[in-house]
Amino acid sequence: MLYHLLFPLHSNYSFFNVFRYITFRTIYAAITALLICFLLGPWLIRVLRSHQIGQTIRLDGPESHLSKEGTPTMGGLLIVLATVIPTLLWANLASPYIWIAVFVTLGFGAIGFVDDYTKVIRKDSKGLSARRKLIAQFALAVAAAGLIYMDIGIKDTVIIPFLKNVRPSLGFLYIPFIVLVIVGASNAVNLTDGLDGLAIGPSIIAAGTYMLFAYLTGNVKIANYLQIQYVPGVGELTIFCGALAGAGLGFLWFNAYPAELFMGDTGSLSLGAALGTVAVMVKQELVLVLVGGVFVVEALSVIFQVTSYKTRRKRIFRMAPIHHHFELKGWAEPKIIVRFWIISIILALLAISTLKIR
Repeated sequence: MLYHLLFPLHSNYSFFNVFRYITFRTIYAAITALLICFLLGPWLIRVLRSHQIGQTIRLDGPESHLSKEGTPTMGGLLIVLATVIPTLLWANLASPYIWIAVFVTLGFGAIGFVDDYTKVIRKDSKGLSARRKLIAQFALAVAAAGLIYMDIGIKDTVIIPFLKNVRPSLGFLYIPFIVLVIVGASNAVNLTDGLDGLAIGPSIIAAGTYMLFAYLTGNVKIANYLQIQYVPGVGELTIFCGALAGAGLGFLWFNAYPAELFMGDTGSLSLGAALGTVAVMVKQELVLVLVGGVFVVEALSVIFQVTSYKTRRKRIFRMAPIHHHFELKGWAEPKIIVRFWIISIILALLAISTLKIR
């Protein structure tokens, strides 16, 4: 909105020429997201507390979590608002990439909101049934995939990390591939959200990494130099990723151990889906497995645990997701969180290195 209102003034006032630059608008989108969190965060916590909208703790979880009962949840509302509002303020709204990213973020945020609302009102830690949640997620992901593939015409090739000349074309199968990326990323972040700040830290790192990918992919000269696929106009997603990272930092202010506010499914589902959607549109889908390695390991730990118990009646981990395993081994919660953040930073650096390694 500000881009459309202020940039046309550059012909009379040269200062407004800065709105031409994606880097400038990305910086201020991130700052705007931070300010929204800092201004609305305390108010949201008070409102949630006054309405007794607090976290319901599962009785089969670690005993140390029982003290978190009643901590305000549904804080994902803050993340969604602090991502969408700055994006609409600072991005070029003529870009279809922006609208698809916003659509997915709001859509998956709505699914998470219904799930959180069900948990809070019914005092049931399980919330929506897995079946209903997955049906809604797949429906939204299919709609997004259709827009990405059929409307804006993203190429159906998949770039293989470290093998830049290997780009298999999936044809119509690219649509279910997109759906898998979006739904998989959404649920992986959701499974990771079990400790104070555990999910939001890697999400910030991933958003920052894809902010770089979006800028490079949308710049024809840099893309050709790095031999990565150039996608015209996708550079505007740099602003969306900047807002996502800023919103994550602002939320972390309240979510850091000991948390004053939990994101709930409203935040985790929307964060993962947003990252998955951006990964598809900037043509770095498979790199998301590396960037979001912590999320992948968390999801796999649950899959392996369930499969092992159903087939062998034996557990691989003391408890899944894997962060609970380390809790039961005696690791302090802050130690688990910070170590997972460190791993995320290392994985992000490795992902960035794929831009040069052939």
